[in-house]
Amino acid sequence: MPTILEIKDLKKTYDSGDRHLTVLQGINFSLEAGDVCAIVGPSGSGKTTLLGLCAGLDRASSGSVILNGIKLDDLSEDERAQVRNQYVGFIFQNFQLIPTLTALENVMVPLELRGERNVQQQAMDLLARVGLAERAVHYPTQLSGGEQQRVSLARAFSNRPAILFADEPTGNLDEETGERVEKLLFDLNREAGTTLVLVTHDLELAAKTDRIIRIKGGTVVSDEVTSVVNNG
Repeated sequence: MPTILEIKDLKKTYDSGDRHLTVLQGINFSLEAGDVCAIVGPSGSGKTTLLGLCAGLDRASSGSVILNGIKLDDLSEDERAQVRNQYVGFIFQNFQLIPTLTALENVMVPLELRGERNVQQQAMDLLARVGLAERAVHYPTQLSGGEQQRVSLARAFSNRPAILFADEPTGNLDEETGERVEKLLFDLNREAGTTLVLVTHDLELAAKTDRIIRIKGGTVVSDEVTSVVNNG
């Protein structure tokens, strides 16, 4: 399978007054198309920062991120946004739905940005897939947390991304709702054949992926194939 994501000697530092805070250092790994990978580690270890760099939401201090053959370090913010719209889906812990748009309109946004046709029907089909066809005209504030996250799932898959990044996708949900969202995420991902990179503190969730990368203190401390793969 072709390499979809390649991370080379990635480093991220922030300046705070006269201090330099190093959040990530010496990160190296690559993912092939179709891989399902979890990134785990304690709070403050740099997981979310790494995810943002991989998705082109932020720029590394040094090193490189190559996404679907495109070196993100060389691109402007507008060019990175174009790459994201073309190849990337993103699911956030706090949903990040646009509050002034209905569930249907939120799912339509990426499709409209791509200039696709039959946008409304495509969005309705996705809402139906996540069990929310009857909630299409509701606004985010009229939806439960689980419903909002299912809308964000539909939105993330709407542009048929080559790679999907999920940052603590069940972190704000109760156990039962989280399990339902988790199942939908894996089912949709399997159907689409998308590469999935999942940041989570939930080790049970991580164990359902093919590979677990552990980060501590801004560096990779282990990178292992899980029993999901070993058991076939």
